[in-house]
Amino acid sequence: MRFKYDWLVLPLITIALFVLAWHFYSAHDRAKDDSNYFPGPHETWENSKSYITDPLAYRGEQDQGILRFTWKSLYLVGKGYSLGLLLGVPIGLMLGLSTLFTKAFDPIIQIVRPISPLAWFPIGLGLFKGLDGAGLFTIAFCSMWPTVLNTAQGVRAVPQDYLNVGRVLRLSHFQMLWRIIIPSTLPYMFTGFRLSLGIAWLVIVAVEMLTGAPGLGGFLWQEYNALNYRHIVMCVIAIGLIGFALDRLMSLAEAKLRAAT
Repeated sequence: MRFKYDWLVLPLITIALFVLAWHFYSAHDRAKDDSNYFPGPHETWENSKSYITDPLAYRGEQDQGILRFTWKSLYLVGKGYSLGLLLGVPIGLMLGLSTLFTKAFDPIIQIVRPISPLAWFPIGLGLFKGLDGAGLFTIAFCSMWPTVLNTAQGVRAVPQDYLNVGRVLRLSHFQMLWRIIIPSTLPYMFTGFRLSLGIAWLVIVAVEMLTGAPGLGGFLWQEYNALNYRHIVMCVIAIGLIGFALDRLMSLAEAKLRAAT
């Protein structure tokens, strides 16, 4: 039986159970080796709370408050993600509209799509001769594929009756695209946008780790090199929470779009 606030209570129960399991694991690990153990939730908070309670602090390039790191990461993600959409939407439309284009490029897309961002970053570095260009290239190139594939699927799913009406009204190719195909495809496109944003946020960690840029990924890499697991755990939790928030925002926007259409 459902109750009114199960959407809030059930996740909180799950989180509490996870934190409890984390605490007991840390205590067990510490009992085995007091000099080398995985930190528990209380210890992680005590060691890392200055980054959260003073989120705008600036103590150095790689020693800043969590909101400063987050802003730097989100700024780079925003640029790479936007570039990925600018590339992905036209390619997806072409795949959906042209059988010839699909036959020519779909095999190439299926080959390059699963390649790790860790492999694309050196390619971007060779192409653009700089860390910033390589980072943008990697985020855009890796995140665009869900938008490409969902846009193409949406174009193929446009009802034939809609296209027939356009022909009866003697709409031009551009008018057919703008008035019929794109509006019908928007729900599919938004699903692609949401998935692409998740991948862009995933890739930013790898990009900042490779470039050493100040941000959540760069900070994570710095703390890994120092084997500071308390800060690593704090950073991982922050990355997960921000990714969750971005996904919820895109989900709300998608729901509003579906309601409007």
